[in-house]
Amino acid sequence: MAKKHILIVPGDGIGQEVTTVGKQVLDRIAEKFGHEFTYDEALIGHVAIEATGDPLPEETLVKMRASDAILFGAVGHPKYDNDPSAKVRPEQGLLRMRKELGLYANLRPIKLFDELLEASSIKPEILKGCDILFFRELTGDVYFGKRERLDDGNTAYDTMIYSKYEVERIARKAFEAARTRSKKLMSVDKANVLESSRLWREVIQKLAPEYPDVEVEHQFIDAAAMLLIKDPRRFDVVVTGNLFGDILTDEASQIAGSMGMLASASVGDSTGVYEPIHGSAHDITGKGVANPLASVLSAALLLDISFGLKAESEAIIAAVDAVLKAGFRTRDIANSETPADKILGTDAMGAELLKNL
Repeated sequence: MAKKHILIVPGDGIGQEVTTVGKQVLDRIAEKFGHEFTYDEALIGHVAIEATGDPLPEETLVKMRASDAILFGAVGHPKYDNDPSAKVRPEQGLLRMRKELGLYANLRPIKLFDELLEASSIKPEILKGCDILFFRELTGDVYFGKRERLDDGNTAYDTMIYSKYEVERIARKAFEAARTRSKKLMSVDKANVLESSRLWREVIQKLAPEYPDVEVEHQFIDAAAMLLIKDPRRFDVVVTGNLFGDILTDEASQIAGSMGMLASASVGDSTGVYEPIHGSAHDITGKGVANPLASVLSAALLLDISFGLKAESEAIIAAVDAVLKAGFRTRDIANSETPADKILGTDAMGAELLKNL
């Protein structure tokens, strides 16, 4: 029996709705497999700013460090999107969390359920069998480099910066993962233009001889973005920087049919954070229609990666597959042929999942 403490950090918008379903699934897994999961909750993002003035309160950080794993929702609010001058923003809490917890590796599996082949805007014959694992470096690049406004606010710059050790540690994780899959690794950069990308490629090339069983391919970000839509089955394990990884994985959400289907894990050398790749989606907040499957699949990643409970993780994935095979959909993955009684809201989709667990 595993005894683990999980921190639930719902955050903003639909994060509060989908993490509720994720926790219900974890509870069912604990009941079914004889584990003991205890929980706490904490604030981050807009709700934290409203309550404390800080997007990542110290109390939240203390709870994060004391937990065995974190199930995360989303951060963000339109009020900040429409006010570029705001000094305090929800996303600052997210970035600080990654830095404080040393979450340098973001793993984003892009695995397509056959039942959702028609949900994507890409032709089914191009998609079928697609299975990609992205490794996005998470604590460097333009998101953490020096930035400033000059010339009375009329000029701005952001610094894209990487150190050798930052590239090496994420690359090693990607190489190790490639060894367990098809033994192919694609590294994505912009080495024909950017000095930071030339460093990135140099590090990958120097590491490659340590993994002679892994075939390494280098692609520029613009070419990779095109190939991801043209020939997604060409990709297996992909390693790239923070900015490029952010863009490519959102693009890859169209392979799975919806951002509401994609989970992610942010890990380093301590507590891992597991979250959907989607945002706070305030346009549907409170309507009960958000797709909870990405949060549920994030819970599956949590069990596998942080707790080593692979059978339990696979049970969740099998339950998601069973629900989709039964024809149930949330509105983001439904189409014109989906019967009205099969289009479920957040809670109803959660209830169907629990039936299959």
